Amino acid sequence: MYNHAPQNYVCPFCRLARQSESDDVACTVYHDDATTAFIPLHKWPNNPGHVVIIPNDHYENIYDLPLRLATKIHECARAVAVVMKAAYSCDGISTRQHNEPDGGQDVWHYHLHVFPRYKGDLLYTSQREPMTADERHEYACELRAQWGDWTSSA
Repeated sequence: MYNHAPQNYVCPFCRLARQSESDDVACTVYHDDATTAFIPLHKWPNNPGHVVIIPNDHYENIYDLPLRLATKIHECARAVAVVMKAAYSCDGISTRQHNEPDGGQDVWHYHLHVFPRYKGDLLYTSQREPMTADERHEYACELRAQWGDWTSSA
């Protein structure tokens, strides 16, 4: 009823969640049996290195997402936020999530964005830009390097 994926949609996030089939493993920040967190293909000019968190199983949007996975996703978002603060020395963290075309959703797989925030960064008024694979890998490595130290005590 609230789904918009075209017939025969090939989901790029499902491919990423299956790690072994993905070319983007180097850009993955975290992966477990329920969730995957990764550096996406785009950045915002003053907020580079943001993370997208997905459930590994395919659910198009918040209407489909089981509550047990919503909890897992937000546990992961909390860990990502703690790691971002340590890795980037950012001033704050914002999350955002979109549903349906008119809500701004453009990939038909539930996903939550976690952004590093800086004073005066203009996140909500700026336009996204493409990020190279090398840039994505660099941010993923920076966050992974902090993961064990900060998430175990958070």
